[in-house]
Amino acid sequence: MEITTGKPSFLRNILVRLLLFGVFIVVVRFAYVVTITGESCNVGDFCFFSLPETFNFVITGTGQGASAAIASNDAVSSSNGQDLYYTSKDWIKAVQFYSSVFQDLVSQGYLAPDSKSLCVETQTGQEVHALKEIGVSDSIGIFKKAFKPLVIKAPQNKIPFDDNTFDFVFSGGGRLDNAPRPLDLSSEIVRSLKPGGYVVAHIAATDTYSFNSFLELFNSCKLIKSQEIDGFDSISMPYIREVVLRKEVGILDLKHNGNSVNKCSVPGYKRELVRNSEPLIEQEPLKPWITLKKNIQNIKYLPSMADIRFKNRYVYVDVGARGYGSSIGGWFKKQYPKQNKTFEVYAIEADKAFHEEYELKKKKVTLLPYAAWVRNETLMFEINRDPGKEIDEDDKAKRGMGRIQPAKNSGGSGGGRSGRREVNEIQGFDFAEWLKSTVTEKDFVVMKMDVEGTEFDLIPRLFETGAICLIDEIFLECHYNRWQRCCPGERSSKYEKSYGQCLDLFSSLRQSGVLVHQWW
Repeated sequence: MEITTGKPSFLRNILVRLLLFGVFIVVVRFAYVVTITGESCNVGDFCFFSLPETFNFVITGTGQGASAAIASNDAVSSSNGQDLYYTSKDWIKAVQFYSSVFQDLVSQGYLAPDSKSLCVETQTGQEVHALKEIGVSDSIGIFKKAFKPLVIKAPQNKIPFDDNTFDFVFSGGGRLDNAPRPLDLSSEIVRSLKPGGYVVAHIAATDTYSFNSFLELFNSCKLIKSQEIDGFDSISMPYIREVVLRKEVGILDLKHNGNSVNKCSVPGYKRELVRNSEPLIEQEPLKPWITLKKNIQNIKYLPSMADIRFKNRYVYVDVGARGYGSSIGGWFKKQYPKQNKTFEVYAIEADKAFHEEYELKKKKVTLLPYAAWVRNETLMFEINRDPGKEIDEDDKAKRGMGRIQPAKNSGGSGGGRSGRREVNEIQGFDFAEWLKSTVTEKDFVVMKMDVEGTEFDLIPRLFETGAICLIDEIFLECHYNRWQRCCPGERSSKYEKSYGQCLDLFSSLRQSGVLVHQWW
């Protein structure tokens, strides 16, 4: 007779099934981590044992023979899911790339194991980890959000360390390219760098204009080396320009500095833009109101020829702006290529008939209700209507253009109206000195000038004071005794200058390295 063993068999089956279920869970978890998320076994979340604190999980690198220690026990024990970064493929690839970069810098003498090092704007600290891996242990990163233990929190464009703290500062990933105020960040980098210390930046400058604009941000540093290297991200940054700078003691900004410098020389990289610009119209047009208007299609704007990202501010100055829709809203806002930059806009307009328009619209425009002139003085503002045009005080588009002249030459004082002539007393200001007090050479400045003949006074004054070097691009309407639309065969009596004199003005500007366009 057989002895029944049903109860033990039943318990054994349950235990076997539980064991198989547990194995199944482990397999599914492993498959998810490795194949779905593309990561390796995470010591803190998947493996069921602890490792010594000194243990480093090492992944053999594929780039230039480098290997990267990806995570220590301190790293993987971090909170908020940061451990996932340390084993992700992108993080590993970045650490391998920066390890190779830093090893090259060590071999070239720009970095040493005892260098106190800072990595700016590093979100997850790959650069910091790479520095520590090659033996530069005194390294830290900063970002607007902490990523401990590699990155500490810092305000935007601020470095929370004392002056002359670091021997080596690194900015990777083109982060200086995207800084909203690159001058603020570069000034902080230089401040916190020791004299003789090195700044190494990876930027995307592809032309001489943007590269020199970048160098101007570090005017107390000397350029040591610049080279193009392959980026670790073949999509966003396939090529990188690596720039090495050294902080020098005693280097001063010898360029424009407030009102102290009255002479300037336009640098060669700006002159290159002039050579690539559209040709001037050499022959006087018989119908200038048509020819010059069509010429706008041929204009080669500076932002279409060069990268303007390394400028500190972006400023548009409209001298003789008239109404908002005339050139600010009608042309600059709609057509000028701004490379996604936000421009500060200044409207200089002496005709009080247009002032209320700026106040009512509340556009982001700063109105200067004065006349641009060569000095601060009271002027007479004369408005003459063109012959053949009806006078309509309510239609500002038909309002005559205003011309200024010194009050002593006006033949009287005060204001008044006589037929097609209206004269008012206004305040003129020294435009060149105002420009020097408002912008610097580190700003990107665009100017449009339509001042009814006063350009022959203002342009020489800009050269005399050195303010011309502060302007990157000029759109100039030159006024001369042109053929009249109303009266065939007759020239305008409003202006004394000839087309040849206007052409000489444009040519002299371009020969001096100023990018100027013929405007209408």
